[in-house]
Amino acid sequence: MRPGHHRHLTLAASVTGAVIVALDGTVLTIAQPALQRDLHASFAQVQWTSTGYLIAVAALLVLAGRLGDRYGHREVFAAGTLGFAATSAAIALAPGIGWVVGLRIAQGLFGALLQPATLGMLRAAFPADRLAMAIAVRSGAIGLAAAAGPLVGGALTAHFGWRSVFLLNVAPALAIGVAALAVRMPAPRDTGAVGTGAVGTGAVGTGAVGTGAEAGAGAGAGAGGRTARLGLTGACLLAAALACLVNTLVEVPRTGWTVGTALGLTAAVAAGGAFVQHQRVAAHPLIPRHVLASGALTAALAVLLAASAAMFGALFVGSYFLQEVLALDPLQSGLRVLPLAVMMVVGAPVAAVLLRRQGPRRTALAAMALLSSGMLLLAGVDRSAASPAMAVAFLMLGAGFGTVMVTATAVVVQQASADDAGVSGGLKQTIMNIGPALGIALATTSITLIAPGLAGEAGSRWTPAAFGGAMGPTLLLLAAVAALGVPAAARLPSRAAA
Repeated sequence: MRPGHHRHLTLAASVTGAVIVALDGTVLTIAQPALQRDLHASFAQVQWTSTGYLIAVAALLVLAGRLGDRYGHREVFAAGTLGFAATSAAIALAPGIGWVVGLRIAQGLFGALLQPATLGMLRAAFPADRLAMAIAVRSGAIGLAAAAGPLVGGALTAHFGWRSVFLLNVAPALAIGVAALAVRMPAPRDTGAVGTGAVGTGAVGTGAVGTGAEAGAGAGAGAGGRTARLGLTGACLLAAALACLVNTLVEVPRTGWTVGTALGLTAAVAAGGAFVQHQRVAAHPLIPRHVLASGALTAALAVLLAASAAMFGALFVGSYFLQEVLALDPLQSGLRVLPLAVMMVVGAPVAAVLLRRQGPRRTALAAMALLSSGMLLLAGVDRSAASPAMAVAFLMLGAGFGTVMVTATAVVVQQASADDAGVSGGLKQTIMNIGPALGIALATTSITLIAPGLAGEAGSRWTPAAFGGAMGPTLLLLAAVAALGVPAAARLPSRAAA
């Protein structure tokens, strides 16, 4: 197989894997009410079908990336996609809510294997001058999946029941999993790690990426050496910290700040501190020290954290405004938000061109300004469902966030050597799980504190008047969160990788 065909196949597999994960979350949101009725489940039990999955994914992403670097992203990707297909089929046949929750957690484990590998394969297969466009195609496909998810999920649930939304992923996941195992390619030579913004020109090992043999050279034979180099102690500490943090951020919008959520946050801080200390003294840390020593990579992660927290907090506020204040149904609300998704799809290749011509720093700064401006415009919309300002605000949010995604992801992937691409991808995906949860929790806390008569009534529904009064200040707060990413954006490389 020629290198061009190999790159196209790798891109198709990466995009399909990312789309499967993105589509899974959005279609489930629409199907949850029907699932609750059919299985006679409580609201809290249904929430755990999402919370359990999110915790499993966030806790294991970095370890999954490390496994890909160690044993080969192609193999880890295949295991993730095949496991994702198997658990999706099992959920569709689940007899009760307990089975659904347990299988969703298992599905999260395989999703964690799958996600960093999609970036690791691109890093290995594409040279620097083509990598940004490949990432743009992937980002645009994720935006399209997010837009189509509610519509597809609603149609499937209405005509075939909630179980059909899980069967949707089985065939494509099986196809790309088998293809990843079947296709083997001699890989081009990699020039090594990138300290100055330049990247290597190819992949390592066989297939889309190395099989792990090159990572094992000099590591010593035997399982003991491999276990030590994986950094399992650090992985357990990081998993505990992320599990406690994500659970707290997910529970705060539902229950408010309680003793339980406060203890969860305390446990997250304690486990996070223990992880940082272990990273400093461990002979083989989970995240290689030279990875976090890259100022460009940490700056890109900080930009993603600020942008995703602000974006998803604003999307939560906007969705609630459309459905509860303007009294639109979910389909009508989805159509109002459609400009956001369209701009993410259309803007992704444009962002790749800007990245190549203007460099990451200027592109990210412009995108953060566009994102913040969209939130400021959304903060001033009136109660007209056809408000032009609302459509323009969603257009700006989609264009800004889509550009941030392409730019920051390209920097994260390019700053890593092929041997560390999985860990870098895992860090990026972890941020993309924590940021939205943080933004929604912050938005909910802000509205609860500002909305008159509802402070102290955690979990209460806001009246339209109360929500309208709290919406503007909350969006201003989220715009300030986005602005926190500007100093980090200014630390990005001034020129695209060469």
